[in-house]
Amino acid sequence: MTKHRKQLLISLLIILSVLIIDQVIKIAVKTSMYTGERVEICSWFKLLFIENNGMAFGWELGGKYFLTSFRIIAVALIGWFIVRTVRRGAPTGFIVCLSLVLAGAAGNIIDCLFYGVIFNAPAPPDVAQFVSPGEGYSSIMLGRVVDMFYFPLAEWEMPDWGWVNSLPLVPQAGEHCVFFSAIFNFADAVISCSIVALFCCYHKRLSLSLASKADEKESSEKTDKDKTSTNPDEKEISTNSDEAETKAE
Repeated sequence: MTKHRKQLLISLLIILSVLIIDQVIKIAVKTSMYTGERVEICSWFKLLFIENNGMAFGWELGGKYFLTSFRIIAVALIGWFIVRTVRRGAPTGFIVCLSLVLAGAAGNIIDCLFYGVIFNAPAPPDVAQFVSPGEGYSSIMLGRVVDMFYFPLAEWEMPDWGWVNSLPLVPQAGEHCVFFSAIFNFADAVISCSIVALFCCYHKRLSLSLASKADEKESSEKTDKDKTSTNPDEKEISTNSDEAETKAE
């Protein structure tokens, strides 16, 4: 087996492994916890089941159809980029990071595409159950992403600092504050960690890959331009040759 095939096989195994782990966790949480239920593992780590329509960590961008379509297009482009990068002889670690990004994005796509079709959405304290297609809480592409990991590393009551509390982004006096209040899932964590690894360990490789693509485009445009234009000297030689042939006749 060639190196390229080995790297593609590693990429495929990573993607499948992340998808399986991500979906097992989400389905287990969704079918055993009701929305808003909290399970305390320790003081700084809790399971808190919520669902969101947005991107990683609950961020929202545009409508639901737009967001799901954007995810699908992004995954397709990353997949194309992985294959292209493997053919160019990139290191295996770089391929692994790209594969993790793709797998994390694909994990959340599954939620958006199918969860609204195969799950119901009962009111708490009832938990969701699998249902027949058409009996779900929504339609295809409109499912909600399942989040559950919550790490409130520090919590405190905001002190009264007078005029400082009136500044933008500064909590009001007495307001309960939480450091790192994001709630996320396994796929979100995989995406975040792999992106950090890419920029920390392979930022030069990433820049070279993107730059080479730009160079290819520029070279292609230049070649097309050269084909459509004719060298003036060549045109003059051709004209002189035609005149000579005419006189000879």
